Amino acid sequence: MQSGQITARHYVTAKPVTVQWENGIIQSVTPAAHAPENLWVAPALVDLQINGFAGVDFQRDELTEADLLRASRALAAAGCTRFLLTLVTDAWPNLMARLRHLSDLRGSSAELQRAIAGWHVEGPFLSPEPGYCGAHNAAVMCDPKPQHMEELRASVGDAPVLLTIAPERPGAMEAIARATALGFKVSLGHTNASGETLAKAVQAGAVGFTHLGNGCPNDLNRFDNILWRVFDTKGLTVSLIPDRIHVSPSLFRLTHKVLGNDAMYYTTDAMSAAGAPPGRYSLGALELEVGEDRVVRYPGKPNFAGSALRPIDGILLAARTLGCDWREVWDRFSGNPARLMNLPSGLQRGMPADFCLLEVAESNQLQSMKVISRGQWQLS
Repeated sequence: MQSGQITARHYVTAKPVTVQWENGIIQSVTPAAHAPENLWVAPALVDLQINGFAGVDFQRDELTEADLLRASRALAAAGCTRFLLTLVTDAWPNLMARLRHLSDLRGSSAELQRAIAGWHVEGPFLSPEPGYCGAHNAAVMCDPKPQHMEELRASVGDAPVLLTIAPERPGAMEAIARATALGFKVSLGHTNASGETLAKAVQAGAVGFTHLGNGCPNDLNRFDNILWRVFDTKGLTVSLIPDRIHVSPSLFRLTHKVLGNDAMYYTTDAMSAAGAPPGRYSLGALELEVGEDRVVRYPGKPNFAGSALRPIDGILLAARTLGCDWREVWDRFSGNPARLMNLPSGLQRGMPADFCLLEVAESNQLQSMKVISRGQWQLS
């Protein structure tokens, strides 16, 4: 069934509403006489950086449709019904072959087309400098060219694409301009670009910055560093990982004060360990370890490499870190990322019937959650 209705409290207004949908599309959102005191309806979450989930590593070449369905269904159970499948740095021919394979799998399944809203290509056009390259393989990084952008567009058709690039690389400005002309959203990241270079990248078409506070060394110049430069650059919508691990609580709170709500969105940057028990997991050629603390590290080392965060847990952790109610941060993991990628989202007529039905106790403790994707109840 792709038709039905629910009555709950609107996550913004707190007033009772009845949401009615048909054929997976919201037909009306109307005032209701009453609703349970602690039953809320909110648009489903949208994550723009998913490297893998539920034991499925998207960097593997042998992935099947069943693998992608398992990951996407587990994401939906965690509140996220649409995401950008993210591929990380590899030799360009390998990356394009992997992307074409995944695009073919997506094209063969209506369910995957709904869940995989598009693609995030994070590399290989990143900074090779230690710290700034993060867990990416600097040996296979390269300078971006307009031809790369054209091949990327040809590989995915008209699907949305988010491209993370370090703008200090030779040829980056021409590549950013070409990517923008081809309809990509360009995000800066894994970069040690100067403030002047960041500004030029925005003029060329860049609109975002990927996981601020990550992809940089632990030790930064207190007078001039990539954090301060991003804060000082207008025109960028910044993503943050709200797990209180990748970004310290103090930096997380400061970023909100400096940037404001409309210039940021949340992402998990999840890898295959997300939504799975502690253990060893892969991220492409890397073997990583996830402990009981849910931190993803190189075995025996303190370095981070992706996250094991579930989207709904990111909402609750962000609210606790900021000392506010979960409803105040919800749009930063729903409407804001959807708006950056021009994806339909929200509790309005004509929008996809993608929403979460939640019960949340005081102190932002989740009691229950059911998820509807395109009008169909998802199994938890």
